[in-house]
Amino acid sequence: MNATAPTTAETLRSALGGLLDGLPPKQAAAAVERLIANYRGTTPTDAPVLRDRSDVAAYAAYRMPATFEAVRSALDGLAEAAPRWVPGSHVDVGGGTGAATWAVDAVWDGPRTTTVLDWAEPALALGKELAARSGSDALRTADWRRAVIGAGIALPDADLVTVSYVLGELTAEARRAVVAEAARAGQAVVLIEPGTPQGYLRIREARDQLIAAGLKVAAPCPHDGACPIEVGQDWCHFSARVSRSSLHRKVKGGSLPYEDEKFSYVAATRFPTTPVPSRITRRPQIRKGLVLLDLCGPEETGLGRATVTKRHGGLYKAARDAEWGEQWPPADAPDSPAV
Repeated sequence: MNATAPTTAETLRSALGGLLDGLPPKQAAAAVERLIANYRGTTPTDAPVLRDRSDVAAYAAYRMPATFEAVRSALDGLAEAAPRWVPGSHVDVGGGTGAATWAVDAVWDGPRTTTVLDWAEPALALGKELAARSGSDALRTADWRRAVIGAGIALPDADLVTVSYVLGELTAEARRAVVAEAARAGQAVVLIEPGTPQGYLRIREARDQLIAAGLKVAAPCPHDGACPIEVGQDWCHFSARVSRSSLHRKVKGGSLPYEDEKFSYVAATRFPTTPVPSRITRRPQIRKGLVLLDLCGPEETGLGRATVTKRHGGLYKAARDAEWGEQWPPADAPDSPAV
């Protein structure tokens, strides 16, 4: 895995810094408000959301930091399940300004060919401009191609195919076509959607489709069986902490130096991986002398809750330090009584 992830994030923030220079504040604010309405809407547009340079600049400043952190977290799940695997080629479907390509660069070192496909020329142009400001050969030499994202899409074969925050923009037919082609083209496929009930349902449907196509789930699920969550009662999602730059706070109208991006995802592969034994599916609840962990475990176990107390010794400390989305017990967990 790449040890320079913080540097990649800082470089991206720096590259984003000058995007809104010269753009009238009211125009930037209007573009952001329109984008918020589009991305929070429930009706698929099945058409490009980004129309021009001002749209793209506002989108990049508004969404790229959060998209980057969510995709990086999902890719970390894949890297955790396949620690010796490094993608030598990457195709990003609907990649826009390239947040997922930056995330891949944050997770894995090594030479890599990168292809970004999107239907919005202004997004591709700005993505290429941002990539040119990075120190990464994989980003600087990426191929930015215009393509219609939907039925009929044809992807080049690749070690890794990512589709992030795209499925919700498509009709059901187009979603199925994109997922089917990603499954055909990729040795590993990672799909990310907003961490809403609707986003989770799209990921759940895509997960079933990937499994039917012969791929095995690497993350976040501990198994390839049916999702144990009862639809309408709950949904599977995770959280990534996003550091806000002054530009980010200005565009989003926030005052805190951070925000939490909720997302749902699935990573599936055609090569063997080692999924986690169980995964923490909610923020751990720390009480006096104990920690409550909501878990998704093996298929025969499903959903459950672990109570870790001081009598569990070193495992209790591990539970207090545990984060939402991590495996449980940790790979380096000390011996202790069963939880």
